[in-house]
Amino acid sequence: MFVGLGLVVWPSVIDHTNEFVNPYGARFSLQAGVGAMALLGIRYPLQMLPLILFEFVWKTIFLAAFVFPLWSVGKMDEVTIASAWECATIYIFIPLIPWRYVFTHYVRKRGERWR
Repeated sequence: MFVGLGLVVWPSVIDHTNEFVNPYGARFSLQAGVGAMALLGIRYPLQMLPLILFEFVWKTIFLAAFVFPLWSVGKMDEVTIASAWECATIYIFIPLIPWRYVFTHYVRKRGERWR
């Protein structure tokens, strides 16, 4: 994730035009932040697991809510196809997610009390 976002997002964050800011600034800033935090995942993989799960969830929502309806009626353009492929790459990493750990710590474990 760190390498992918570093190659795709950071060049646009560092060198952009003013016209880029309104349509893409917030999205690219969010993705740059996720990519920067993913670097910590190399050193602390289990602590950064929520970041990977967040990435998995938002990409799944994007594909299901925005891409699939366009695909089902045959109205996908080149930009949508490119975005779909970029988002679909997260599914390559599904076997690498420690699902037993996710289930134990995020589903079965009792929540902490609010203080």
